Amino acid sequence: MSGVQLDGVVKRYGDLQVIHGIDLSVAEGEFCVFVGPSGCGKSTLLRMIAGLEETTGGAIRIGAREVTRLDPSERGVAMVFQTYALYPHMTVAQNMGFGLKMTGHPKAEIAAKVTEASRILKLDPYLARKPKALSGGQRQRVAIGRAIVRGPEVFLFDEPLSNLDAELRVEMRVELARLHQQIGATMIYVTHDQTEAMTLADKIVVLRDGRVEQVGAPMDLYRDPDNRFVAGFIGSPSMNFLSGEVAEGGVMAQGTGAGPVRVSARLPEAGRRVLLGLRPEHLALDADGGTHEVTLAEALGGVSYAHLRCPGGETLVVEERGAHRSRAGDRVGLAVQPELAQVFDAQSELRLR
Repeated sequence: MSGVQLDGVVKRYGDLQVIHGIDLSVAEGEFCVFVGPSGCGKSTLLRMIAGLEETTGGAIRIGAREVTRLDPSERGVAMVFQTYALYPHMTVAQNMGFGLKMTGHPKAEIAAKVTEASRILKLDPYLARKPKALSGGQRQRVAIGRAIVRGPEVFLFDEPLSNLDAELRVEMRVELARLHQQIGATMIYVTHDQTEAMTLADKIVVLRDGRVEQVGAPMDLYRDPDNRFVAGFIGSPSMNFLSGEVAEGGVMAQGTGAGPVRVSARLPEAGRRVLLGLRPEHLALDADGGTHEVTLAEALGGVSYAHLRCPGGETLVVEERGAHRSRAGDRVGLAVQPELAQVFDAQSELRLR
């Protein structure tokens, strides 16, 4: 297995630049996830690593080799796509071994690698079946098995779970995490689903408009975002943001229904406009009454989310656990854990620390 290094990578389509000088290091054996909204460049960047998109500028290295201008077949990568791309007339075993067959590997070697991959992915009972006789999750495992038998230096995944239903997505997330632990491969994974990113990644790369916003471990990005975009993108439900200004003793934000929130961040001069960031689990409700109205209560079993309308019209989402859960129409009070609140400059949207 090998790591991946991007140095000043640029992609243009004519006059349109979609990737803006990205520098990134993915360590050997690391599970790295690219996340961001649709159109942010994450799939384009992955395809550049694979060699399926030409790199306009910069360099891409896999292990000790520069591969920027190499054909995809020469890069030592295997890619798993959103669509399974299985041959319908071939069995599972034939699909998994087809790439090796085309490159002239001996039949015995192909059979041994297919057997090992099917054992890892628990596909043994299905080797003689054709794709039409498989579920969506089983087909995706076959596509992953086809990548495994090639023995690549790096595995690339382009939104491989997006065609699966909710239950299968959870099941396949567990399968992918187990696969990474078992084979210790370098994996780069693209998704727009930040839940997938949080549960799978060793490292998350947050992209926006072809630029890297922040790189870090999942919980580091969750607890310590650099800017409002990362704070709002990582976490489900998203962080609440309230407009406010710096006042003596903290941040005044009308939606909190209280005096200044005494945040731990170092604040600029009084009167400066800021954004107060509050995660749903860092807020608590007082069921005895107050100035906030519950407009929607989402009960999800062990946790509920109360959607509030603040006196000034602002909206907040609050996480509730335990026996008491709010209901739509309730009037409640709001308590803030000030030491966990985050503050962002209103103009630059950068985090104030």
